[in-house]
Amino acid sequence: MSLQVVVIKATNVPNAEKFGESDPYVAIEFQGIKKKTEVIKSNLNPVWNETFEIDLSGRPLTASDELQVSVMDWERVGRNRLLAQTKVPLRNLLRGGAQSESLNLSLKDSNGRPTQAQLEMKLMYKPPASAAPPASAGATGGTDPTQESQGQVLGDSLLEGDEEEEEEEVDTGPPQIDPATGQVIPKPKRKKKRGNKMGRRKLLENLSTKPTDFQIRVKVIEARQLQGGNIQPVAKITVANQTKQTRVKKSTNSPCWNEAFFFNFKISPAELMDELVEFKVFNSKKLRSDALIGSFKCDVGMVYLEQRHAFLQKWLLLSDPEDQMAGAKGYLKVCVCVIGPGDEAPSFKSVAGEETDDIESNLLRPAGVQLRPATFILKLYRAEDIPRMDSAFMQGVKKVFGIGEEQKELVDPYFVFSFAGKEVQSKIMYNNDHPDWNQVLKIGIQFPSMCERLKFMIKDWDRMSMDDVVGTHYIPLSLMCSSGELAQFDSFLPTFGPSFVNFYGSTREYSDLPDEYDDLNLGKGEGVAYRGRALVEIQTNLGELPEIPVEDINNDDLLRVQKFMRRRKYKLHAAFLNATMVSAIDAPVEFEISIGNYGNKLDENTAPCASTTQPTNAVFDGCHYYFLPWAGTKPCIVVESSWEDISFRLEGLNLMLKIIDTLEANIEQVKIGIKAKLPTPELAQLLISLLDQLEQDCKKTLPEPKPGKHVSNELDRLTREYRQFELENIGDSVSKLKQSATDVHEAIAEVENFLQILKNMAKEPQNSMPDVVVWMISGDKRLAYYRIPAHEVLWSANPEYIGKQCGRLQTIQLKYPGVKAEKEKISEVPAMVRVKIWLGLANEDDAWHKMQTEGEQAVFAETYENECNLPVVGWTKKGPLGRPKWSDSQGKCKLPREMFNPPPGWKWEGDWYVSPELSMLFDKDAGHKTYMEECYEMQSRLPATSWGPATRPWTDVKGDEMPPKDSVELPPGWVWEDVWQIDLSRAVDEDGWEYCVEATMGGYGPVEKRYHLCRRRRWVRTRKLVENAKQKKHKEKKMEEAAEGWEYAPLFNLKFHHTERTMDMVRRRRWHRKMVCEKKGADCFFAMNFEDEDDKEDFNAAYAAPRMFLTFKKPYKYQLRAYIYQARDLLAGDETGLSDPYARISFLTQSSVTERMEKSLCPTWDQTLIFEEIEIYGDPQALEENPPEVVIEVFDYDKFGSNEFLGRTKAHPMVKLDPSDARMPVLQWYPITRGPEDGGELLAAFELFLVPDKNASMESLLAGSDLPFLPPKKGDLFLVPNGIRPVMQRTAIEVLCWGVRNMQKFQLAAVTSPSVEFECGGHVFESSVIKNTKKNPNFNENVLFFDVMLPREELYMPPMNIRVRDHRQFGRKPTVGIHVLKSLEEYRCDPIRREQQEEDEGVQGGLVNGGRSGEHVIEMPTEEKKKEPDPVVEEEIDWWSKYYASTGQPHKCKKYVEKGHDKIEVYQTALEDVEFTKGFNDFCSTFELQRGKDDDEDESNIVGEFKGGFKVYPLPPDPNEEMPSKVFVNLPSSAPEECIIRVYVICGIDLQPNDSSGLADPYVEIILGNKKISDRDNYKPNTIDPVFGQMFELTAMLPVQKDLTVRIKDYDIISSDDVIGETLIDLENRYVSKYRATCGLQKSYCIAGVNQWRDAAKPKQILENYCKQNHVTGPLFYGNNSVKVGRKTYNLAEFEPNKPVDPNAGPAEERLALHVLHTLPLVKEHVETRPLFNPIQPGIEQGKLQMWVDIFPKSLGVPGPPFNIEPRRAKDYVLRIIIWNTVDVVLEEESITGEQMSDIYVKGWISGIDEKQKTDVHYRSLDGEGNFNWRFVFPFSYVPAEQVMEVRKKEHFWSLDETVQHLQPNVMIQVWDNDKFSMDDFLGTLCLNLNAMPMPAKKAGSCKLTMLPDLTTGSEIKLVSLFEQKRLRGFWPVYNDDTGQRVLTGKVEMEMELVSVEEAEERPAGQGQEEPNMNPKLDPPKRPETSFLWFTSPWKTMRYIIWRNYKWYIIGFFLLILLLLLIFLFLYSFPGEVSQKIVNG
Repeated sequence: MSLQVVVIKATNVPNAEKFGESDPYVAIEFQGIKKKTEVIKSNLNPVWNETFEIDLSGRPLTASDELQVSVMDWERVGRNRLLAQTKVPLRNLLRGGAQSESLNLSLKDSNGRPTQAQLEMKLMYKPPASAAPPASAGATGGTDPTQESQGQVLGDSLLEGDEEEEEEEVDTGPPQIDPATGQVIPKPKRKKKRGNKMGRRKLLENLSTKPTDFQIRVKVIEARQLQGGNIQPVAKITVANQTKQTRVKKSTNSPCWNEAFFFNFKISPAELMDELVEFKVFNSKKLRSDALIGSFKCDVGMVYLEQRHAFLQKWLLLSDPEDQMAGAKGYLKVCVCVIGPGDEAPSFKSVAGEETDDIESNLLRPAGVQLRPATFILKLYRAEDIPRMDSAFMQGVKKVFGIGEEQKELVDPYFVFSFAGKEVQSKIMYNNDHPDWNQVLKIGIQFPSMCERLKFMIKDWDRMSMDDVVGTHYIPLSLMCSSGELAQFDSFLPTFGPSFVNFYGSTREYSDLPDEYDDLNLGKGEGVAYRGRALVEIQTNLGELPEIPVEDINNDDLLRVQKFMRRRKYKLHAAFLNATMVSAIDAPVEFEISIGNYGNKLDENTAPCASTTQPTNAVFDGCHYYFLPWAGTKPCIVVESSWEDISFRLEGLNLMLKIIDTLEANIEQVKIGIKAKLPTPELAQLLISLLDQLEQDCKKTLPEPKPGKHVSNELDRLTREYRQFELENIGDSVSKLKQSATDVHEAIAEVENFLQILKNMAKEPQNSMPDVVVWMISGDKRLAYYRIPAHEVLWSANPEYIGKQCGRLQTIQLKYPGVKAEKEKISEVPAMVRVKIWLGLANEDDAWHKMQTEGEQAVFAETYENECNLPVVGWTKKGPLGRPKWSDSQGKCKLPREMFNPPPGWKWEGDWYVSPELSMLFDKDAGHKTYMEECYEMQSRLPATSWGPATRPWTDVKGDEMPPKDSVELPPGWVWEDVWQIDLSRAVDEDGWEYCVEATMGGYGPVEKRYHLCRRRRWVRTRKLVENAKQKKHKEKKMEEAAEGWEYAPLFNLKFHHTERTMDMVRRRRWHRKMVCEKKGADCFFAMNFEDEDDKEDFNAAYAAPRMFLTFKKPYKYQLRAYIYQARDLLAGDETGLSDPYARISFLTQSSVTERMEKSLCPTWDQTLIFEEIEIYGDPQALEENPPEVVIEVFDYDKFGSNEFLGRTKAHPMVKLDPSDARMPVLQWYPITRGPEDGGELLAAFELFLVPDKNASMESLLAGSDLPFLPPKKGDLFLVPNGIRPVMQRTAIEVLCWGVRNMQKFQLAAVTSPSVEFECGGHVFESSVIKNTKKNPNFNENVLFFDVMLPREELYMPPMNIRVRDHRQFGRKPTVGIHVLKSLEEYRCDPIRREQQEEDEGVQGGLVNGGRSGEHVIEMPTEEKKKEPDPVVEEEIDWWSKYYASTGQPHKCKKYVEKGHDKIEVYQTALEDVEFTKGFNDFCSTFELQRGKDDDEDESNIVGEFKGGFKVYPLPPDPNEEMPSKVFVNLPSSAPEECIIRVYVICGIDLQPNDSSGLADPYVEIILGNKKISDRDNYKPNTIDPVFGQMFELTAMLPVQKDLTVRIKDYDIISSDDVIGETLIDLENRYVSKYRATCGLQKSYCIAGVNQWRDAAKPKQILENYCKQNHVTGPLFYGNNSVKVGRKTYNLAEFEPNKPVDPNAGPAEERLALHVLHTLPLVKEHVETRPLFNPIQPGIEQGKLQMWVDIFPKSLGVPGPPFNIEPRRAKDYVLRIIIWNTVDVVLEEESITGEQMSDIYVKGWISGIDEKQKTDVHYRSLDGEGNFNWRFVFPFSYVPAEQVMEVRKKEHFWSLDETVQHLQPNVMIQVWDNDKFSMDDFLGTLCLNLNAMPMPAKKAGSCKLTMLPDLTTGSEIKLVSLFEQKRLRGFWPVYNDDTGQRVLTGKVEMEMELVSVEEAEERPAGQGQEEPNMNPKLDPPKRPETSFLWFTSPWKTMRYIIWRNYKWYIIGFFLLILLLLLIFLFLYSFPGEVSQKIVNG
C-alpha cells in the first residue's frame, strides 16, 4: 500500500534572483516524510517528470490528510528560498479501490497570496486490502460508514428525564400510518400537569474499571412493514464487534424469527457501557451492496439504564443510514438485556394479552420527531501544555552533526473527535506542544441520538510505532442539550463552548520506557496528572450531512474566539499542617501542589514557583508509620497561574452543591429519626424544617456573568435558565408538599426525587479550570497523588458561592496512581495530609491571609552548604564535592548566599542563619513512653584461637561503634525499669551468641562452626519516661546541638542522618534568611547576581524558589483515648478460615496497637489505648469543629512473613476542651473496607482531651480541671471504662443443633465424626459428636442451652461463632469449617411463661370439652346421576391445559377454561424465593461453613453446611426465679427416612446456546446422592426453549442424600456434552418445613380425571398432622360437612355454595379438610421457575427451568399415580385449495400488437414449510381474468389445543436433526406474470392465517382491500377459523406493497378445504388436475381461444394474433399480389399475343 506522487512540470515560477533566473526544485512533505526533485538550473518553466513513492507503513489515508508541496530556489550559499507553495487535500483518493488523480495546481507565495505559477502533478493511491470502502460523508476513511440511529423511547424512559407535563392521548383508536412516510402518526395529545420526577438522564458515572463477566442477551422476535414486497429478510445483530444473524425468512415483509442470541464478555463496566448494539435487517436475495433495508443503533449504557437493565418487547424504528429523509423502513421487535454477576435475567416471554401489539407505545425512536440527519460541527482552535511524547535521540544526533535547527518540541499532536462509532481527525502539527489547528471537524449523525458521550482525544503521531494517546476527554451529550421535556422550557440542540476542555492521564514526565499508567490516557480510571487542554466549540446543524469532514476555520471565528482566551492571574495557596502515616522513607519527602502545569516541579518548561514543601526526613511515629516533623513551622506554598475567569460557572456549581449537601444532611436526620422510632410530632417537625430549608435554598439566585469581567457563551445562558427554572419548580413542589404531606415515608421519597434532580443539574460541562493535584515526591520520584476539583477550593466574596473546602482544613488520604495498589496488593496508606487550600484571583488573596488567624506567615530564602570529608584534611568545601559548595537541596544549581537579591517590593529581615533539618530535633525514642535500649557485644577470633573482644567491642545494630553497655547514659526524664539482659528470644545459642564468618558480611546463625570468626550477642534494657522538667532541658540541649545543623551521609545521593558515622563522606546544612513584603502583591522570585555567564546558563529559578512557612508560637497538648471494644465479620487471613487480628490506631504523629486475639473473626479486644502528649498547633476551638481523623487498620498476625492487611476504617474523635465535660462518647460500628470489598465492622469510640496547663492563667482555655481518671486495668492493658462499654443482661440462647451436610475433605481425609463448637461473647459450648456422617449426618442430642451475660442493646450484640471440629485418631480435633453469624438479632423472641402456656391449653380444652353452641346442620347426601364425559373434550383436556390456564394462555386450553377446572400456582422464581416460604428456613437454617483465606480468587472457600437454629430471649436477673419454657420442643425425629422423589421437568426458558448456530440440543440429567438419571436419548434438537414434559422417579434416604441437582446438558455427537446450567434443590429443608413442601396441595380432591389426588396422605390425615405439629386442637368433625380446628368452625357450604360439578369429586369430609388446609400457609400445587447457573460463569444466569418436585416418605404409604405431563402431539391435516379463477389482475405486459396483457399463474405455499405449488399458466389474459381449476394439496401438522402449526425440517442438508418450530398456520397465495426469457414479474400477494382469516367475498365486485386485516384495521374485520368452518369458497384480494402502501392488484376465486389425514385417505384428491382427480373432479379450464403460448402454437398464433389484427391488410395484400400478377401476365403475354395476331392475322 502506497501513495505515488508524479511531479511533471511547472510554469511561470517566480524569479527570486536579481541576476539570472531561479534554480527551482520541488519539495514534498507528507506526515513528516520529505522528498525532493532534482534542481533544474536557471529555468522558470522546469520539467521534472519524477516519481516518488511514499510508504504509508500500513495505515490507510484519512479524509483530513494533506500533501504539502513547495517550489524552492536552490542556493549554493545560504538558505534555499521558498518561491511558491500549496496544500493538496487527498480526500479525492478515498473513493474506494485504487485511485489516481491528475492535478494542475495554482501556487501561492509564502504569505498566502496567489501567484502566476502553475504546477502539474499526478497522484496515485492504492489502499490496503483491509481498508473499508469509502465512508459516507462525515466519517473518515476506514471507519464504519453506517449512520448511528434512532432516538428514544416514546414515553421518555430514555429521554433525559420524565416530562414535566405528562401527555395524555385524546383518542385510543389504533395507530394511523402516514401514507407519505410510512410512519405511525403521533396521536393528538393534551397536556396533563404532573410533578417533575427526574431531571436529566442519569449519567453512568463512577463505573468500575475492573473486568467482570457480562452477558448481553438479544431476542429478535419479528419485523413488520419492512420496505419491499417479495423480500427474503434476515436480521444481523452486532454487539461490541461480535455479530450473529437470524435465519432467512422466505418471501415476506413481516417475518417472525423468535431467535435469541447470547453475547458473553469479560470486560469492565466502564468500557462495556460505551459499546454499541446494532440491529440491521437485510434482504438476502439482493447483492450485498444494496441489501440493507434498515438499521438501528444504540449504546449498551442506554439499555443498562432501563428498568431491570433491559428493553422488553420493544419495537425499533428501522431507518436507512444512507438516506436520512426516507422515513421508516420498517419496525423490528426485540428484547435486549444486560446481565452482570448476581443480576436476575428478565423473562423474554411475551405476556399474554400483549398479542394486540401497540407499536406506538413501545416504539424506540426520537420522541415525537422524525429522525433527522444532523452534523456535529466541532471548531477546534488550539491546544496548550501538551507534554513531551517523543525521544530526543534524533535531536541529539542532529546536534552532534550540527544539522539541527532550533530546539524542537518533542510531540506531534493531532486531535480526534468521535461519536457513535465514527471519528474524524485534525491535521498533525509536527514538533509543536501548543498547536493552533484552527480547523472545523464534522461528523454526520442521526438526531436525536441514542449514543450518550462525545469523545475527544489528543494523539501523538509517531513515524515508527503506533500513535500514542496524550489524553482523552468525554462529554455527556445530555449536559450539552435539552430535549425540551419541560413544557415551559424550550429544548435546545447540543452546543458547547468556545471553552477549553482539560485532558488528564498519566504523569507528564517523559521516559523512554513504556508508561505503566498508559491506560489512564485512554480515559480508563482517574487521570493522575494534567496533560494539556484544547479550545473547542461545538454546534449542531439539523437537516444536513457534512460534505467535507475537515476544513479550515474562517477568520471571523478566530477573531470572535479571542475574547474567550482572556486570562486573569490566579493564586493557589496551601498550608500543610501535618503529614502523617507516611510510608516512603528512602529519601526526604516533599509535597507538591499544582494546577494545570503551574507548580509542576519536574517540568522544566514551567515558570518557577514555590510549589513544594521543603524536603524532610520522616520520623518514626512509635509504632509503624512515619510523619514529617514540621513542628511549629508549617510549610506553605503558593502557585501563580493564569486562567480564563469562569468564576460565574463554578460559583453556580458550588451553590447547587451546597443546596445538595444541606438537603442530604437533613434527609439523613429524618432517616435517623425514623430508625430511632421518634414520635410522629417530632418527625413531622424535622420534615417541616427540611422542607422550609429546601424552599429557602430554591429561592437563592444563581450567579450571573458580569459584563467586562466574564465572557459567557450560549450554553452558559441556557444552563443557567434551565437551573433557574428547575429550582423554581422544586420550590413550588415543596410548598405544595408541605400542605399535602401526610406520610413521612412518602414525603421523603418525594424529597429524594428532588435531590436526584438537583444532583443531575450539579454538573458543569464547561469547567475549563484544571483540577488541583497534590503529589507526594520522594527524591525525584512521584509516589502518590490526590486530585481536588478546582471549584471545591475556589474563593468567592459571596459566602453562598464559596467552594466547600476553600481555606478549610481538610484531611486528604493520598492514593497510588492507576491500579498499582490493587495489582500489587499494597495495603499501606501512602500518606495522610492535613492541609488548607485556597484558590482565587491574585488580587483577592488578602482573603487567604485573613483566614490565617492562628499562625504568622513568613518567607525565607534557602540554600545548602555542602562539605566533604577528606583523609587528613577533615571536613572541607574544597575537593571532589560532586556538587557546588552552596546549592539547592538537590545540588542541581549553584546558590551562594551572596547571589540572592530580595525581589522588588521585598526586603531582608535579619541575617542568614542555620535552619537545621526538622527531623534532627527528634531522638530515636521520640513518641515512646517506654524504650528499649540495645547494644551488641562483638567478639572475634583468628582460626584455631579462642574468642576475644573485637576491634569494635560494642556496636549498634548497623555495626557503628558504641560505648560499652554500662556506660550508656540515661536521658533526662527517664528511669531504668530493669537491668541489662541478654536477648534470648532470637535465633541464638543458649548464651545468646550468634555466629558468622565476617561481621561486615552479616548472615548470623545460632550454631558455631569452625570457620566462624565473629560472633555477637544482643543486650537489652528498658527505660521508662517519668518526669517532664528534665525532659525539657534535654530537648533544649538537643536544640543547641542541632543549631550546628549538619546532616551526614556516605554520598550526596544517599539518605542523610543526624549523627556522624564512620562511613560518612559528605555533610550539608541548611541556611535560611527571612524576607518581608513591602509592596502588596509583589512577586517573590529572586533577582540573582551571577558571577559569570556559565552560572547564568545553568541557573534555573525553580531551584531558588523561596520557602514559605506558617509559624506557630507554641503547641497545645492533647491526650487521645481510643476505646476499641470489638470487631465482627472480619476477613479470614489464615488457611483455617480464621484470623489472629490486632488493630493499629494512628492519630497524627503517633500510632499504637491493640493486643492480638488468637483465631477469631469477631475479636473482643475491650481495650483503651491512650496517646499521651500529642502536640497540635492551632486554635483548639477550630480543632473542636474539625478534629483530625483517627485511622484504624486491622491486621492478621502471621508468625512468618509480614502480617496480612484485613481492612481500614476512619473515625473522628469527640473533642473535650474542658476535661470535666460530662458528655460520654458512644460506641459506634465503623465499617471496615479492604479496597473495594467489605471487611466487617469495628465497635469503638474516641475522645480527645485538651491537656490543662497548671501554670496557665485562669481565663485561659488551659486552666481546666485535671484529666479524668484512667480506665481500670486488666494486667497491663486498660479496659474500656464503664459508661462507655455496653450494659449487660442475663440472656438465654437456645441452639438447635440439627446436623452437618456436604463436608469436604480436610487434609485429604473425609470429615466423618464432627462436633460443633458455639462461641458467643466469650462463652463456649460444644455439641455431641456425630458417630458417622455417612449413615446419619444429624446429631442425636439436638438442643444446647446457654445462660450468658450479653449486651442489652441490639447494636452491641456480639456475633455467634460456629466452628466445626472433626474428631480424629490420637485425640486430634482440627477445625474443619467456621461460620460467623454477624448478629443474633433476627433470632430474638419473647420467653414463654409456663402458666401462660397452661392457660392457653386450658382455654382451648375448655372450649372443646364444653361442647359446641350454635345450630347443627346435617346435610343428607342425595343420589346424583353421573354424566358421561364427552370423549372429544376429554381428549383436549390434559395436564398442559391446566398449565396453560394457569399461565394466562387461554387460547391453548379453551375447553379446560370453559369447564372451570382447577388452576395451579406458577411461580416466576424458585419455590424457596416465594415470599411466604422464607426459604424453608423455618425449622432450621443452613449456615455455610468456610475455610481458607478471603482472597479475590474466584474459587469458593465454602466447605460444608451446618443445619441449625437459634432462639435468644432474656432471662430473669434473679437466679432463683423460675426459668421460662424452652422454645425448641416437639422436634421431629432426626433419624434418616426413605422417600420416593418425583421430579417433574416441564420446559426450559431462554437457555444459553452452546452451538455456533445460536441454538442448543438440551436434555435433562438428574443427580441425587450417587444416583444419576440421564435422559440423553430424548434430547430436544436445535432449541433454546425446549419443552421436556418428563417425570423422573427416584428413591433416596433423607437427609443423607438431600441435594437434588437438575442439570441441563447440551447433546454433542463428537465432543463431550457441555453443561448448559444446573440448579440445586435442598430436599431436606422442604421435608422438615412446616409449610409442607413435600407435595403441593391440589385445589380439589378428585378420585379420577386430570386432577386426580396424587399425595400419599389424604387431606384429613394431613390436617390431623398439621394440628399435632403446631399444637392446635382438632380437627373435630361434626358429620361430613362441618369441622372445628382450634377455635374456629368451618362448614362445607361456605366453601362450596353450589354443589360440586365435577363428577370425579371425592367424599365430602376429605373435600372439607382440603378447603381448611387451603386457608393455612401451606405449599399449594405449583410449578416453580428455577434459574440455571453454570460453574464456569458463576453468578450469571444461563436460562430458567420450569419444574416441581414431590417427596413421599415411604412410611406414609404408596403415593397416588403421577401426572402425565408428556408434551402435546401434533395432528396431521391436509389443506386443499382449489384455484378456480382470477379476476381484475393488473396487466403488466404489452404484446407485439400493443395490447395490455398478462400471462397469469398462481403460486401457493404454507409459510414455514415453503414447498411451493404452482398452477399452469393462463397465457395472454387481456382483461385480467385467469381460469385454472387447479388444486393445491398441502399436508401439515397442527396442535389444535395451541392453535399452532408444527414444522419439522432440517436447517441444512448436513444437519442431523430436524428443527421443530411452532408457527402460525399462514397460507401465502401469490399471483405472478410468466416470462419465458426473463425473470417472472410479481403481481400480488395474499397471506391468510387459517386460525383467523377474513371471510371471502361472494362476488368479485365486492372483493376489496378493506376485507384484509392490517396494522391499522385489525379490530373491525370479522375473522373466522378454517379449523371450525372446514370449507370456504369465494373471492379474496391480492395486493402489492412495494411502495410501502398496499395497492389492489387482483382477485382470486378459491375454495379452501381442511381435512384430517384419515379423511384425506377416505376422500383422496390429486394435486393440480392429476389423478385421483376427484372430491371434486376438476375439469380443464374453459379458457378463451386467445389463451395460448405463441411459439408452441403457430396456427393459433396465426389465427388469433395475426389474422385477427391484420386480416384486412392480408386480404388487401393478396388482392394486390393478384392484381400485380394479372398485370405482369398481361404485360408478359401481350407482345406475344399481338405478334401472333399480326403474324397469323
